[in-house]
This record gives sequence, C-alpha cells and structure tokens, in this order.
Amino acid sequence: MLFDLQFSTTAFVVACMRLALVTSVSLHILLTKRNTSSAIGWIGVCVLMPFLGTVLYLMFGINRVTRLAKKLVGDRTAHRQDGADLSSWNRELDGQFAPLALMVGKLTTRPVVGNNSITCLHDGDGAYPHMLNAIENATKSIFLCSYIFRHDTCGQLFADKLIAAHKRGVHVRVLVDGIGSGYFLSPTYRYLKRAGVPCARFMHSLLPWRMPFLNLRNHRKILVVDGCTGFMGGLNIADDNLVTRKPRTPVSDTHFQIEGPVVHQLAQVAAWDWYFTTGEQLNHDLFLQEHAGHGASLARIVTAGPDTDLEKIEYTMLQAITLSRKSIRLMTPYFLPGARFLSELGLAALRGVQVDIIIPLRSNHRPLDWACAANISPLLDTGVRVWHANPPFNHSKLMVVDKAWSFVGSSNLDIRSLRLNFEINMETYDVAMAQIIDDFICQHRNHRLTHYDLDKRNSLTRIRDSFARLFMPYL
Repeated sequence: MLFDLQFSTTAFVVACMRLALVTSVSLHILLTKRNTSSAIGWIGVCVLMPFLGTVLYLMFGINRVTRLAKKLVGDRTAHRQDGADLSSWNRELDGQFAPLALMVGKLTTRPVVGNNSITCLHDGDGAYPHMLNAIENATKSIFLCSYIFRHDTCGQLFADKLIAAHKRGVHVRVLVDGIGSGYFLSPTYRYLKRAGVPCARFMHSLLPWRMPFLNLRNHRKILVVDGCTGFMGGLNIADDNLVTRKPRTPVSDTHFQIEGPVVHQLAQVAAWDWYFTTGEQLNHDLFLQEHAGHGASLARIVTAGPDTDLEKIEYTMLQAITLSRKSIRLMTPYFLPGARFLSELGLAALRGVQVDIIIPLRSNHRPLDWACAANISPLLDTGVRVWHANPPFNHSKLMVVDKAWSFVGSSNLDIRSLRLNFEINMETYDVAMAQIIDDFICQHRNHRLTHYDLDKRNSLTRIRDSFARLFMPYL
C-alpha cells in the first residue's frame, strides 16, 4: 500500500511538471512565433515529448539574437558615428525599378550610392590573387569575415598574409563562424590567435548550455581593406575553391571586388558583426573611410539575419520578381524557398516572364537535393524552367531581372539562409553588370529538368525525397 501511494504521488508530480512545461512553452510559442507552421510544430513536439521537447525548444526555438542585437544597438546609438558623409553619392532612381529602390531603402535604411566599380571574379583561382594582393598592400586596416576558413594550403596562405600585415602595423580583425570554420577545433582561429592577430569566433562556445544558437550562423563573406577596397559574394577560403587545380571536391563560386562609396556600407556591416561578437567598436578613421568613386554602378548593400524581424533579402527578391517584365534568372547551390517565393516565381512565369532557375546537377549536401526534387514540381506546372548545371558543383548565388538589375552575395535560396543565417547581398542598378551576370548564368543551363525526369524516379526515391522535404526549414 505504501509503495502504491509513493508511486501515485510521483506520477502526480511528474504529470504536474509535464503540464507546467507544456503550458509555459506553448504560451511562449503562441506569443513569439509569427510562422503558424513553426508554432504548431513546436507545440506538437512539446506535447508529445514535454521534457526533451522543452530542451530542444530552448536550444533551437528561441531567437535570443534579436534581443541581444537590440540591446547592443541601444548601447551603441548614443556614441555611434558611421564615418564618412556619403550624401553626395546618394541616387534616386526613376523608371521600372524605382519602386524597388524606394522599398529597399525603407527596408534597409541605406541609400543607393553611385560611382562604384564592381568586378566579377570566378572561383578561388580568379578571386584569391586579388584578395591576397589587397591584404599584402594594406596600410591601415583589414577586416575579414568568412563562414569557412580552412587551415589547408590556401587558408595557410591567407593566414600568413594576415599575420604579416599585423606585424607591420596594420589593424587586422578576423571573424570566423563558430561552426562553419570548425566547432570543436578551429585550426585557423588558433593559428591567428597564437600570432597575436585579433580573431573571434561568431557565437561559439564548447559548452552546449552557453551556445543556444547552433542553427543561427554567420554566413557572410566579407573582406574590406583600408576601408576603400571590398570583396563579397559566396566564396569561402579553402583549397576546394581552386578549381583549376582539380581538388577532390571542387567548388566553383562567384565573388566581387568593389571600389567606391558602397564599400562604406560593406565596412559598416563588418564593423557591426565584429561589435556584435566581441563588443569592440572599430576605429572609424581606420576601418570606415571616405571614398572617391570613379565607377558607373549604382549599388546598395542588403543584409538579413535573425537579429531583425524582417527577411530583408527575401523581401528584396520578391519585390524584384513582382516588377519583372521579361526575364528572371536565378542561380543557387540549394533551391528550397518557402511557399510565398515559389508562388511569386510561378505568377511571374504565368504572366509571360521567362523564369530560369539554375541548380547544380549534384550539390555537396545530398539531402537538400532530395528535398528540392520533391518541392519543384509545382514550378514546372507554371512554366518556370529549371536547369541543372554540370559539375563542378557551383556555389554561386546570383539573380538578374530584365538584364538590368542584379542581386548577388552570400544568401542561398533556402529557408535557413533567408530566415536563420546572417547574410549579406548587394543589389546593383547597372545594365552592363547585369548583362555579364545574366550571360554567366545562361552558360550554365546544361540540362533542363522536366516532369519526365521527376516521374521516372522509383517509389523508394520519391518517398526519400518527400521525407527530406519535411525538414526544409532545418536543412
């Protein structure tokens, strides 16, 4: 009898704890989650597994980054100086893309600036020499941010150039992602730190309970030298990107060298990322310089991440799709956007816009390929043309509308990249640049994906692909 009483008491206490956990977590989800599917999913997990579900929600479901960002903004606003006065470079646009320029301006609070020179660079073979040359010739400051910074032959060369710059008195700051550049071990980070180079790992801790941000990564690739020369795009730092040397797993990519007033915006993003990670405010006289622009490109930096409530990069792309009249070209290594993005592309195709999406024949993440195969059929129904690019795997993230407006950077076309990662893109209102990128994308239209290709998959493959699609928000 005593044992039964103790058992019933324990069961009652456990039941009360389960109810309290489910109730409290569910209320938090209802009050904070804007996406209904996400809210229903998390509530379901917590109802079915109250204790494990609560732990998972605390680690992956709560966006503490927004709260931290708002606090840092508040701490910084009182004494923040953005550096150079770029008002003389600001541009107001007319014509087809004027509504886009106005919307993105309100969204980002950054102006379109003119007189920029932008050079398109392909693969590590084309980009690394320019980047290394800029580092070698730096006289004041270097800021480098990379999602992946390997300690291989290529990474060693970059690290040694950065160390040499540091030793000759250049102010160097290096930011690597806490997971992308190695979670347990980050050899490049340790190598730079031992040499005295100020280096930080974005939102990293070996203690799981101190790192509840496993799914929120800094995916930006930025290099700013002396505040006046910038590089950005999709290129990481690794031997795999030296395609002409035929590495075991070659990764082709596209990067951009920038000179002109828009570099100031790029440097501001770099300074904010460093401050967000370390709390150190970079010296504006060293890292944020005035620019004498001599180019012809109108450009603006667009950032997005979990530190804001708006998916700025996705909204920019959606507005550009809405304004399209003739053509939309998209090149992305992973194609797993949400329903609203798919709907806008489909509607554009239905109204007569030629929509081309280029994805790799095989990416470096097979589950993403499986999910893509299960998610793409509705687009084909609307007349969107989907193409496979032949190997090597192309990691470029490019978009061109009507051969007049282009959008390039680090953001993939998947839910994780558009909503969870810290990303950076650049929009350009430059017909010449748009034509160059459009031609590059069209060169990779190697094999058109059809309904026949999807229908010939066997039943087991379709089940696998459909199952992978369920994990779209987390892939």
